Amino acid sequence: MKRLLIVWHSMTGGTRQMAAAAADGASGEEGAEVVSIAAADAGPDDLLAADGYVFACPENLAAMAGVMKDFFDRSYYPVLGQIEGRPYATMVCAGSDGENAVRQIARIATGWRLKAVADPLIVCTHAQTPEAILAPKTIAPADLDRCRDLGAALATGLALGVF
Repeated sequence: MKRLLIVWHSMTGGTRQMAAAAADGASGEEGAEVVSIAAADAGPDDLLAADGYVFACPENLAAMAGVMKDFFDRSYYPVLGQIEGRPYATMVCAGSDGENAVRQIARIATGWRLKAVADPLIVCTHAQTPEAILAPKTIAPADLDRCRDLGAALATGLALGVF
């Protein structure tokens, strides 16, 4: 049984919905186990126990969310050299762009020598005012379908040994 680890952070609910949809899509694959953990609770042991990863976070102030960065900071050196070649994908919930958070995660994944197996999935909420940025998010059904598809693709690839 292959394990897909989804590490996520969400402050206003958008990324939580995206991660739950990815987990839902992945859970239908026989031969793959899905573990979804909030970034604040995840660490090196979770990474070592998994065969592939989805990293999901919001972009805050043109950067990955601090809680997600903290997860990477706590985990980077303890797993360095031990997870090379494992597949990963990235999901970002952004108000306008999301590209910088994607770049930051890609740089960390490159340092770990992970293999990107899907294009980054960015969901843009178009939240631009302080009120809209801080408001609870509802992710559109079509975007949640994209997240489900991503989760299913990673789980299928792991289960079939494609990655």
